[in-house]
Amino acid sequence: MSLSPPLTLGIPTALAFIIYGVTCLFTVGMRMEFERFRVPQYRVLIGVTQLMGAGALLIGMRTPVVGLVGALGLTLQMAAGVAVRIRIGDTWLQASQAALFMLINAWLVFSYWKLL
Repeated sequence: MSLSPPLTLGIPTALAFIIYGVTCLFTVGMRMEFERFRVPQYRVLIGVTQLMGAGALLIGMRTPVVGLVGALGLTLQMAAGVAVRIRIGDTWLQASQAALFMLINAWLVFSYWKLL
């Protein structure tokens, strides 16, 4: 198996979103962050969809259309994350993690698309 972007980027990205999704659902720190983001009502939804996106990235290594959908959803979610951070006045450095994951997932969308 060659080291394609879905493999080299998909696995660590999926692991990052599994960790983030679990922390969204179960930690007090993330509850406080979502209050700071002014979107506490979306914390559980975001945690669940991040776990779903992570699973889709992993499944996408065998079924590219699933990876494509997962990467697209995570790209859009991270774009919204950057927008929220800008709206609340965070610095670009504070928004950089969401921006980086937005770009990685956008690359994964392109990579999965090529596999279809």
